[in-house]
Amino acid sequence: MWSCPLNGTGGEDQLPCQHVQRALSALSLLYLLVGVPLGLGYNALLLLVNLHDPGGMTMPDVYFANMAAAGLVLGALAPARLLGPGAAGWAVWDAGSEVHVTLLVLFNVAALVTLYSTALLALDCYIERALPRTYMSSVYNTRHVCGFVWGGALLTGFSSLLFYICGHVAARLAECSQVRHTEAADAIMLLSGYLVPVLAVLYALVLLTRIRKEDTPLDRDAGQPDPSAHRLLVATVCAQFGLWTPHYLTLLGRTVLAAQGRPADGHHLGALLLAKDLSRFLAFASSAVVPLLYRHMDRNFPGKLRRLRKKLQRGHQSCSLDEAGAQPAMA
Repeated sequence: MWSCPLNGTGGEDQLPCQHVQRALSALSLLYLLVGVPLGLGYNALLLLVNLHDPGGMTMPDVYFANMAAAGLVLGALAPARLLGPGAAGWAVWDAGSEVHVTLLVLFNVAALVTLYSTALLALDCYIERALPRTYMSSVYNTRHVCGFVWGGALLTGFSSLLFYICGHVAARLAECSQVRHTEAADAIMLLSGYLVPVLAVLYALVLLTRIRKEDTPLDRDAGQPDPSAHRLLVATVCAQFGLWTPHYLTLLGRTVLAAQGRPADGHHLGALLLAKDLSRFLAFASSAVVPLLYRHMDRNFPGKLRRLRKKLQRGHQSCSLDEAGAQPAMA
């Protein structure tokens, strides 16, 4: 669990940090007991509902299924990351251990997939709104784009993995002497994993706002856009970037401190560690918030869920009939 750094003073100086630490620990336990099962269940349901009928998927459904897959990864990592006994001194949880590096790389890959899927969803919604008959934002193209998103996330995660491994074995490998600073990996994640998607989303939202104010012949031919889809898009963008921004702000703070050569100590170290833990908790919470938004705001989801239930019921009934027909034959 989370803990306060020991600065050697003790006494009343540690009381505020300890109070915040207890509150965050209780909040993390509540999330692990309620939020993680809820997020895993709804992400799995979102994937199952959309993948059982691929022909009925739309362009936003593909992106939400992509985010659900990343949410499953985050949900699986949440217990290990939030319950990691950082103050216990366990060897497997040290900053340079193999377990820590593996979990961190998987977390970075899921973070990249989540934010890039959100940004591309906003851009494709603008393309679909501006050019409704060109099929540039079709389901076929979106599936290939999502494949590139996972590939790019893995490549970026590999670069981060290289920095962390070199930081661990720099004393034994001369080739790692120039890339042993983990702050460089944080800078890569900050630039490629946050700044680029933020600029893309802001650009798409500005274009969508502008095009909603204009009435073009293409708009009249395509009919009025679905207001629920626009509300779902805005809610998803606000939720994703609102919950992930604190995590990348802490990366920015660590990178700036490392670039200035000013190691944090005392109260600043305690505040930095608590901010890091709180931002990580908010990032994990995004895996449960977004599928709930999709469940309650997507107007096609109830129909897809009913079709899935009917299909499962028909499969169960056919199995029952086969068993009933096999019994007289055996008699």
